[in-house]
Order: sequence, then structure tokens, then C-alpha cells
Amino acid sequence: MRRLVPVLLREPVFRRFWTGQTVSLFGDQVALLAIPLTAVLILHANAAQMGYLTAAELLPSLLFSMLAGARVDRRGGRRRTMLFADVARAVLMATIPLAYLLGALTLAQLYLVAFAVGTFDVLFFVAYNTLFVAMVPAERYVEGNSLIHGSRAMSFVGGQSLGGILVALLSAPGAVLLNALSFLGSAWALARIHPVEPPTAEPGPGQLRAGMTYIARSPIVRAALGATATVNYFNFVFTALFVLYATTQLHVRPAELGLVLGIGAAGGLIGATLTARVTRWIGIGPAFIFSCVVFPAPLILVPLAAGSRPVILALLFLAEFGTGLGVMLLDISIGSIFAAVIPDHLKARVSGAYRTINYGVRPIGALSGGLLGTALGLRTTLWIAALGGVLCVLWTLPGPLRHLKRLPEARLAATTAGATGTGG
Repeated sequence: MRRLVPVLLREPVFRRFWTGQTVSLFGDQVALLAIPLTAVLILHANAAQMGYLTAAELLPSLLFSMLAGARVDRRGGRRRTMLFADVARAVLMATIPLAYLLGALTLAQLYLVAFAVGTFDVLFFVAYNTLFVAMVPAERYVEGNSLIHGSRAMSFVGGQSLGGILVALLSAPGAVLLNALSFLGSAWALARIHPVEPPTAEPGPGQLRAGMTYIARSPIVRAALGATATVNYFNFVFTALFVLYATTQLHVRPAELGLVLGIGAAGGLIGATLTARVTRWIGIGPAFIFSCVVFPAPLILVPLAAGSRPVILALLFLAEFGTGLGVMLLDISIGSIFAAVIPDHLKARVSGAYRTINYGVRPIGALSGGLLGTALGLRTTLWIAALGGVLCVLWTLPGPLRHLKRLPEARLAATTAGATGTGG
């Protein structure tokens, strides 16, 4: 039985961290369905307002990521930063069902909570990459990322189905409470681990620019940023309108939507399971390039959905299955590459700079989705988003990614990249 347990899960520190993240990821998936349904079903939001809501949560990535990355690298305390962010997000999320019970819930509150939660998301995730390498040996980066993203994939399966059921039983705002509790679960796990973190960055000028300078000089990270930012922009044009389109034009009920998305998300679980094997077959760089097509292409099935209810639900299922498989392949492969090639003392700053652009395009995409949905109609906008996302692969075709068959030696790559600024 011991041999069936992955090596990393036999280590208490990583096992506790992984458990906390698994709980939090399930809660996130409930909120991913429950908050838009709160806006649509309770507050009767239109296309533009749905765009504003999505943008409010994502705007902090554009505004604060570089500052947060510089702060975390300079001051350290990554675990404490993540724990504080979890508790803050739990409190903020709990205000939504509370306001609903008091009859005081408004779109303005949803916007404010989304923006504040997004701000603490930034703090959490710029610290995450450095804490990850403090817990996981270099030769197990792919395994560690596969376990974390495997939990994410399982949350896609169970979380959205659970979200749909909870919305039906408790109302959409009531379902948000589970997300608040899940953040407390993550905080509890972080409070029980004490990994030895890498040293903080040396003080000096240029702290904010260091992450962006590294990206500009690294052909691997630069190409990955172009690809992920492109797919993120179009994906959030799509995301801003998807729930509205599914419920108002395809007439899919919330419980049906949660169930179909949950079952379809099994594609993510399969993707997380197969990624290590795919990277061995074709190489980790080519696996990332392949994922840049597999992730966005299945979304084409959503604007194609028409006909009887079983046909519509089947196409939504296939879209979710395919894109879930693709996003797992993308995130695990590029996360492992970054863990290997980015120096430890720069990780938070590079993460902050990367997130500024990669996540910064998300609110722009969401706002564009709301505006285009109002001007061109929901279905036409979904076509634009689905086809546009596939263009991300063009960033990856030139440069070294297609020749990167395996991860470079992490510490050697980190040292070389830190000295030369080439990023491998």
C-alpha cells in the first residue's frame, strides 16, 4: 500500500500543504459557479455587469502583482503571507451570504468583495512558487505540480457539481459560504507546516524591475508569457459571458450546468494523470506547445451548441472535458519549467511581473466580453473568444521551447540564469 502512495505525499510537510490546497480548490470551484449565479439569478445582472464583476476580481493582478512580488522577495515570510491571505479571503467571502440573509446584497458589494479577494489572491500566489520549491526537491517538480493540479482537476469534477447542488438547495449566495470555509481549511494547513524558505532578496535599487527584466531576457519565459496572456485574454472574454449564455439562451438550469461541468471536468483529472507521461513521450517544451491548442480549441463547441437539450448538454460536456485536459497539461508543464529555470531569489518577483501581464489581461478580456456581448450578441462574442484563444500557439513556435525535451538541472539553470539573465 505504501508503494501506491506518491513519494511526496509520504512527506508530512508537503502532504499537509497539498491537503489544504485541495480543500481550498474545491471551495474555489463552488464559488466560480455560485458568484456569477448570484449576480444573474439574484441581482439580475446583464452582460456588461457580468463583465464588470469578472474584471473586478482580476484587476488587482494588473495593479498589485509587481509590488507584491517585490515585497515578498524582500521581506520573506511566504508561508505567513499565504496564511494571512487565506483568512482575509474567508472573511470577505462570508459577507456575501450574510448580506443576502439581511436583504442588503447588491452588485456594488459583489464588485468590492471580488476586488478585495482578488487583491489577497495576488499576495497568496506570488508567495506560492517560492514556498513550493522549499518543499519539493528539484527532481520531483513535475510530480509535485501534477499532485497539486490533480487536486485542481478533481475540484473541477466535484466542486462545480457540488456548487450546482448547493445553489439549488441553499441559493447561490448560500453556496458561497463553502468557499469561505475552504479558505480556513487552507489556512489551518499552512499553520501546521514550517518549511525552510529560500533567503530573501538583497536590498537595492531595481527591485520592481528585476522580475520584468528577467522575463524580457529569457526566451523561454517570454514565449510562455505571450502564449498564456493571449489565451487568458480570450478565455476571459468567454468566461464573462458563459454562465449568462448557458442560462438565458441555452436555458440550462443551474443544477444541470453544475452537473455537466463537473462531469466534463474529468478531462482535467485525466490531463493531470497523463501529463508526466506526455512530457516523457514528446518532451516538456513540446507538451506545453501542444497544450496551447488543446486548451482553447474545445470551447468552439459552446457557440456550436444547439438543438435538443441532450445535444446541448453533450456539447457543453465535451467542451469542458477537452479544455480541462488541455489546461492541466499547460499548467503542469509550464509550472515545472518555471520551477527549474527561474532562480529562487527571483521567483516571487518574476511571478509578480508575469502575473501583472498574464492575469492583467484577464480583466481587459472580461470587460471586452461584456462590451462585445452587448454590441454583437453573446453567441458571436463566444465565437470570437474560442477562435482567438487558439492563436496563442503562435508565440511558442519560434524559440527554444520546441527543443526543450526535458527539464534542465534546476539549480544549475537557476545559477546560470541569474548570472547571465538568459533564463536558460
